[in-house]
Amino acid sequence: MIDPFPPALILMMGSLLIPLLRGRLQSAYMLLLPVAGLAYLIGLTPGEYWKIGIFDYAITMVRIDRLSLVFGYIFHIAALLSVVYALHVKDNAQHVAGLFYAGSAVGALFAGDLITLFVFWELTAVSSVFLIWSRRTNRAYAAGMRYLIVQVCSGMILLAGILIHLRETGSIAFSDFGLNGLGTTLVFVAFGIKCAFPLLHNWLSDAYPEATVTGTVFLSAFTTKLAVYALARGFPGTEILIPIGAAMTVFPMFYAVIENDLRRVLAHSLNIQLGFMVVGIGIGTQMALNGTAAHAVTHVIYKALLFMSMGAVLYRTGTARASELGGLYRSMPQTTAFCIVGAASISAVPFFNGFVSKSFILWAVADGHYVLTWLVLLFASAGVLLYTGIRIPYLAFFSEDSGIRCSEAPLNMRVAMGAAAGICILIGIIPKPLYGILPYEVNYEPYTVDHLVTQYQLLLFSALAFVVLKRTGIYPSVLRSVNLDTDWAYRRLVPGIVGVVARVGDSAGGSFIEGGKALVSATVSGCRQYHGPQSILGRTWLTGTAVLVVTIFLAAFMIFCF
Repeated sequence: MIDPFPPALILMMGSLLIPLLRGRLQSAYMLLLPVAGLAYLIGLTPGEYWKIGIFDYAITMVRIDRLSLVFGYIFHIAALLSVVYALHVKDNAQHVAGLFYAGSAVGALFAGDLITLFVFWELTAVSSVFLIWSRRTNRAYAAGMRYLIVQVCSGMILLAGILIHLRETGSIAFSDFGLNGLGTTLVFVAFGIKCAFPLLHNWLSDAYPEATVTGTVFLSAFTTKLAVYALARGFPGTEILIPIGAAMTVFPMFYAVIENDLRRVLAHSLNIQLGFMVVGIGIGTQMALNGTAAHAVTHVIYKALLFMSMGAVLYRTGTARASELGGLYRSMPQTTAFCIVGAASISAVPFFNGFVSKSFILWAVADGHYVLTWLVLLFASAGVLLYTGIRIPYLAFFSEDSGIRCSEAPLNMRVAMGAAAGICILIGIIPKPLYGILPYEVNYEPYTVDHLVTQYQLLLFSALAFVVLKRTGIYPSVLRSVNLDTDWAYRRLVPGIVGVVARVGDSAGGSFIEGGKALVSATVSGCRQYHGPQSILGRTWLTGTAVLVVTIFLAAFMIFCF
């Protein structure tokens, strides 16, 4: 029996044909690719395929199991929503980069060995940067370069870890290996960079807001969730992930509250939601891993919806800065409604999809008796409503009228937002289909009295806190500024050091050049003095004089040598 071909090929190879098509045929073809990929994936039987022996090492290009399948399903759905959202764009480079990037992420999901994982890991980095550069601004170029450097460094660390792990164990299987040596530690760091661990996270809030309107939607779905999958596959139950994830849910919150660029707010909140997933992986129980996978699915949808709504605002108004927006509900009522659905979902309002996944993780944390972590996550859940659930819709659509009057988002954008909003509501009301595709059997009911009462209390007190803080003037005002955290090191410190070195180098270089010029000038003057037209060595001598000089040198030679 012939092995089924890798699922990634449909999106990757198919994307390369997009420039050959035009108009509606091109649009239909782009829509067909993720649909065909999803249909093909649904029909696959769990198992390992495309096993190849290279230098006595077993390469397994395709491994199908329940963990990879749930991420594969949501990646294809995200690719479809992103394509619908981008249909109005007349830029083949963006279309090819977006679908090739999605295909590379799918390829990494189904990698059964570390070498195959590394190849697709790097392809996601290289292809995704074009979604940033396609905005064609100086800021986008600089952010894209920083993004690419970080992503390639992640790949190089991953490769180093793979080689050391291979030498230590003789195996390149991509499985649960935990932190048991230098090799796996480097692999862990590589995964952590892509998952935006604390102090390694700045590429996310730096690059995503500088991408194109449609590129940011693609970016929000794949890179970080691929890292979540990789951690769940390689490091389930690694307890150091629990405090790492807890920290991820808290510290970006303070930047999100004071940030002016609303797409940057969403980037910070993306980082926070990743923290919930990382905590679930650190706990490592079947319940916790189910919660992580469920939250990854719901997060892809509601985060894409929020980025879509802010992208539509940017597309119509030319800005996503809160200080320049307000009152847009009059001009963009449908986008406003979709944004509210996304905000309710990320805030885990009951009967929206964020509730049925986030409460799953909180339940797993409580079941494991991680009291401090549970309190931290509860605090972070309350904060979500403040910095995203209320702040994003309020500042963009309901705050003081900015006077901007614009058209509603293009039809394809509204269709994509409407579909994402519908999925958010559908999963929130009927979570059983989501629970049915999770890696392990689910024994959890989100809609109990305890869960509902706890969540409504949390939401009501958070909303009350927002009102009180706004009324008293304590809530941070919107400022026209760019906030830096640890990215200050490479956006300010390193360029400053380079500038000082360059100035010192210029000064030293100038002195060196002037000294060189003086030396050359003195040499030329000396040569002219002794070899110029009127110098002693430059004049024409008589033959007799020349013979006399030669005789003197010959006599001296004979006296001293004999």
